[in-house]
Amino acid sequence: MLYINKDLILNEGIKSREIRLSGEDSRIIKTEEALKLARESDLDLVMVSPNAKPPVCKIMDYSKYIYEQSKKLKLTKKSQKIVVLKEVRLSPTIEEHDIDIKANNAKKFLSNGDKVKVSIRFRGRQNNNTQMGNKVLDIFITKIGDLGVIEKAPQLEGRNMFMIVGPKKQA
Repeated sequence: MLYINKDLILNEGIKSREIRLSGEDSRIIKTEEALKLARESDLDLVMVSPNAKPPVCKIMDYSKYIYEQSKKLKLTKKSQKIVVLKEVRLSPTIEEHDIDIKANNAKKFLSNGDKVKVSIRFRGRQNNNTQMGNKVLDIFITKIGDLGVIEKAPQLEGRNMFMIVGPKKQA
């Protein structure tokens, strides 16, 4: 996660006697000299690395630096793709028409770029017939086959069987 570090120490807040001034010519100078250089050029003296010996400082426009960092942060957030996991619940004794309806819902989710978790809950004696669940999932996959690809194969966990279907990549 990217964040803007606004906790940088600047100007009179720098308490060290000597600092390493970074730039074209990195050199160790007294803090008062560096402050004087920064004031002459109407910029700020910013401590970039406080843990170094001596601390590393840079002469820059602090407000411009914060602005550029926020722009970079917005750009990285904008380029991120958030994947949403939607769930479709089935039962082992579901009818063909109901599978069609659930498959149409899953197609909508997949066309929006979301992943779909298809789950089947076994109750009571149904837990002994998990192959019924596999058949239902196979039928479901054939219904949405043109839009989705299986990312996680059908898996049985306790009373639930589930699989994850992701959208197909467009060429």
